[in-house]
Amino acid sequence: MKRYWLTVAMGAIGPMLAVTAALGAPDNISFPMVRSSAAIAAGCLPAASGRVTVHSLGPIEFMHVEVVGLPANKDFDFFLIQLPNKPFGLSWYQGDINTSSNGRGVGDFIGRFSIETFIVAPGSGPAPVVFTKTPFPDADSNPATNPIHTYHLGLWFNSPAAADAAGCGDTVTPLNGTHTAGIQALSTRNFPDLHGPLRNLVP
Repeated sequence: MKRYWLTVAMGAIGPMLAVTAALGAPDNISFPMVRSSAAIAAGCLPAASGRVTVHSLGPIEFMHVEVVGLPANKDFDFFLIQLPNKPFGLSWYQGDINTSSNGRGVGDFIGRFSIETFIVAPGSGPAPVVFTKTPFPDADSNPATNPIHTYHLGLWFNSPAAADAAGCGDTVTPLNGTHTAGIQALSTRNFPDLHGPLRNLVP
């Protein structure tokens, strides 16, 4: 099913890229992701790295992510984040990246991935409580906040067991769909805290 939807999405993206190219070369940025601070501290994932390319299509951006050197046939969770290292700040779940038998993975995402990427809560209000049987249960309301930009990227093990099998330890974090993820594997900590790479794209 995931492959089906990826095929459908790519079929829709192709014509958009062609139209943009016909109007002129699209604005784009490309940058590396590196082994996370957590992976370095654990002494794991020595060959892990990633490469991200973001194309501006005007009202939206198309992000292409390639990762290598990760454990084979494992699921990972990809986030836009405020800070590349703990405490990460506000974080937005973008989707999954699954590795192949050689530890490589690819993710394609459509959204706002530029200097305009932010999270805002004009006020506090009730929030749905769906996942409660986890170490990080859902909050029943949100904190109010002015706009906060999320210019950094992070990739997490989908499970503590997968991280532990890779020698990274079994720490549980909330950064997957059910709030039961493992540690961060890759990040953009190679950029300053207040100048994550998405800040460099001005559509």
